[in-house]
Amino acid sequence: MTSRQLRLGIGAVGALAAVAAPWLAPSFVTQLAFLWLMVVFALTWDIMGGHAGYNSFGNVLFFGIGAYTCAIVQRDLGMGYLGGFAGGIALAGLAAALVALLLGPSVLALRGHYFAIATLGLSVAAADIAAGWRYIGAASGMTTPQYPGAIEDRGRFFYFLLATLAGLTLLTLRRLYAGRFGLALGAIRDDEEKAEAMGLSTTRYKIIAWCIAAFFLGLAGAVAGNLVGYIDPREFAFAGPTYGVWMVLMAILGGRGTLWGPVLGAGVFHLTQELFWTYLLGWQRVAMGLFILAVVVYLPQGLVGGLERILPRRLGAASAVGHDTSPREAGQ
Repeated sequence: MTSRQLRLGIGAVGALAAVAAPWLAPSFVTQLAFLWLMVVFALTWDIMGGHAGYNSFGNVLFFGIGAYTCAIVQRDLGMGYLGGFAGGIALAGLAAALVALLLGPSVLALRGHYFAIATLGLSVAAADIAAGWRYIGAASGMTTPQYPGAIEDRGRFFYFLLATLAGLTLLTLRRLYAGRFGLALGAIRDDEEKAEAMGLSTTRYKIIAWCIAAFFLGLAGAVAGNLVGYIDPREFAFAGPTYGVWMVLMAILGGRGTLWGPVLGAGVFHLTQELFWTYLLGWQRVAMGLFILAVVVYLPQGLVGGLERILPRRLGAASAVGHDTSPREAGQ
């Protein structure tokens, strides 16, 4: 069996499992929907944090913008639930990308810890602004329109929306990383000054990367806001201490700078978190901290890097047979 056939087989099994999951585990549809949300979180953070080497702590800004944009469209335009939701999703992604485009030239001119602190400040400022803005409910938050169908249909509806979004995000990034865009981000991560000296427009590529992350996060915020049904400015929309930090942890846990690492990290993180909340209530945050610490100490390259060292070399040799992708993609 060639590497391509193996990947196709694994992909087919994964797709079938994803489609069947809402019926196989109907009591956990919401948790499974949030699993796909975590995948989008990790993948979008890794664009800048892993592939370009810019550690952002403010990507949750775009998630919150998407959630509020969709809710406002649904509330104010009177298009009915499905019409308002569809229009809200589209505008949510565009609004988030537009904010990234406007902020990019100034914020992305910073490097290192200055960039990280600036992005953290953006998320904190956004939460305070939303908490004081009456048009969007201020600190009381916003309630999204109620899904018109049955409860069971509602769960499956949002599950498949988030699963589709995660799949589109993965496929889009896979294609981008395999081309010039991925090479440019790698050059920025390895030595940005040298890349600039060789004629690479690093600022342009960084802005594009941030806009791509913002677009998918805006879409995710629109869907997740309707899934939860209530948008709180600090606990949901601009939840830096939770969602903002989890993005970073999941990418590092799985293996930053890879394609599948964030996906694997999101799955392990979400499953572990649910188990800790179920069986270690009161100590779940301590347990999660120790778990992350163990991974960082014993698997510094993440789960993907650890698996590459643990798996037999002959499996690695077999995976090279029939491999027709670029060397960069092979490392992912």
